[in-house]
Amino acid sequence: MTLTRYEPWSMLEQMRREMERAFDNRTGESSNVATSDWVPAVDIREEKDAFVIVADIPGVDPKDIEVHMDNGVLTIKGEKETEKKDEKEGYKRVERSYGSFYRRFSLPDTADPESIDAKSANGVLEVRIAKQEKVQPRKISVSH
Repeated sequence: MTLTRYEPWSMLEQMRREMERAFDNRTGESSNVATSDWVPAVDIREEKDAFVIVADIPGVDPKDIEVHMDNGVLTIKGEKETEKKDEKEGYKRVERSYGSFYRRFSLPDTADPESIDAKSANGVLEVRIAKQEKVQPRKISVSH
């Protein structure tokens, strides 16, 4: 039987941090926050041996996507530029859409930063982060 530590205040603390971050972004006080023109929909799931992040990014060329891992934070950013031309008898229509996106995800200690794989196909980006064994805390004896 595995014991799980219950920390009743952790959800409240997480909500406080999220609210602080939201207000910092809204008021523009945080100068190191990157802005986005649009936010892709993202699904996150945990599998037996990996964490998987799937983002819908239609119209984004894979060469325009950057995936970085630094200090337990996975960053996905990129830029979309599309142009659609429609020429028929008597008229010409050109539609352009463009914009950048930026998403960050805090990963658990069990995520292996050396084993990250990213693939993009048909407007869907899949980032797979392998799990590593979590190092268990150990007791260190103090000599006198």
